[in-house]
Amino acid sequence: MPSTPTLALIALGLIVLVAIMVRVLRSLRRFARARTLVGDRVGDGVGMLRARSAALRVAFAQRRPKEQARTRANPAYDRRDGGDRRITNG
Repeated sequence: MPSTPTLALIALGLIVLVAIMVRVLRSLRRFARARTLVGDRVGDGVGMLRARSAALRVAFAQRRPKEQARTRANPAYDRRDGGDRRITNG
C-alpha cells in the first residue's frame, strides 16, 4: 500500500514536532524564571540606591546650619532678595 510510508512520515513528523515543542517550552520556562530573578535583583538594587540617597539627604540636612535649614523650611525667612520678609508690627 503506497500510503503507508506517507502515514509513517506524518507520524514521525508529529513526534519530532512534539519533542521540539517540549524543549522550547522548557527553555521558555527557564528563561521566565531567570528574567524574574534578574528583575528582582535589579529592583532590590534600585531600592537600596534610593535608600542610600535618602540617607545622604538626611545626613546633609542634619549638617546644614540651623538658619539655612529654617529659611528652606519657611519662605518667610528667605533673605536672598534683600531682607527679611517676616511680617512685623511696625
